Amino acid sequence: MTSQIAPVDLDFRSGGDTCRGWFLPAGGTDPAPCVVMAHGLGGTADSGLLPFAEAFAAAGYAAFVFDYRGFGRSGGGHRQVVSPSRQQDDYRAAVAAVATRPEVDAGRIVLWGCSMGGGHVLEVAREPGGSSTIAAVISVVPLVDGRAAAVAAARQHRPSTLLRSAGTTMAARAATALGRPEPLVPLVGPPGSHALLSLPGYEQAYTSVAGPTWRNEIGAGVGAELGSFRPVARAGELAGIPVLIQIADLDRSAPPHAAADAAFAARAEVRHYPGDHFDLFPGRPCHERAVDHTLHFLRRHVS
Repeated sequence: MTSQIAPVDLDFRSGGDTCRGWFLPAGGTDPAPCVVMAHGLGGTADSGLLPFAEAFAAAGYAAFVFDYRGFGRSGGGHRQVVSPSRQQDDYRAAVAAVATRPEVDAGRIVLWGCSMGGGHVLEVAREPGGSSTIAAVISVVPLVDGRAAAVAAARQHRPSTLLRSAGTTMAARAATALGRPEPLVPLVGPPGSHALLSLPGYEQAYTSVAGPTWRNEIGAGVGAELGSFRPVARAGELAGIPVLIQIADLDRSAPPHAAADAAFAARAEVRHYPGDHFDLFPGRPCHERAVDHTLHFLRRHVS
């Protein structure tokens, strides 16, 4: 079931820039819980997130899907450049923006993130005061440990590919240190290519959900950012907040064992799926089951 209510454009400010997204009201007369949603590494709001949001709205939950600064329809001068701290600030600003809307119950806001966004929501919710602002957290095929992801990549790629990637990251850091724009590399591509994600099947899987604002480019320095990205190390600070972690057991880019470690530390509810990283997205084998599990979680913890 999907919502029959058309998404409404909603802008908000974050770090001096304008972020843009789509707000889907729940359709009732009373203020409703709101699920605040954003994508993962290089993703945009129009790349497979709206079907999730429409399902939530049809079930009685408002939803807000937004783009990080520098991606999709949002502003920001550092186009296609990933900064975990900046993106987490965007989540905070998005929560503040929807909390002021009369259709939203400001005391029942849910954070939803996939892939790297699944790590972001764990970080944002654990902050002091987060438990009084965030009613629940949903983390989908989450990337929670950049070091574990690097180890997994080392096992799945040729040494020459890894050396080339390391050289690209070093060159990007040198460029930014000199005040130059960060060079861009392809985000997805066929095996053996220069793309950040080049495992067999990933190009087709990602592009199958890509929307019109998505660009197959990413800042070449993302490897350095991922090395220190470890929400798993602080997941234990989420005690008291209901958390759902949805793990693809065959995930080749966001290690399932790291997600399981984060879930254990956060005392989270866990759902497992017999698929790879992209298999929970619309049109993929596990999508409907993932949505059903999310709605079941929301009914028990947020309604």
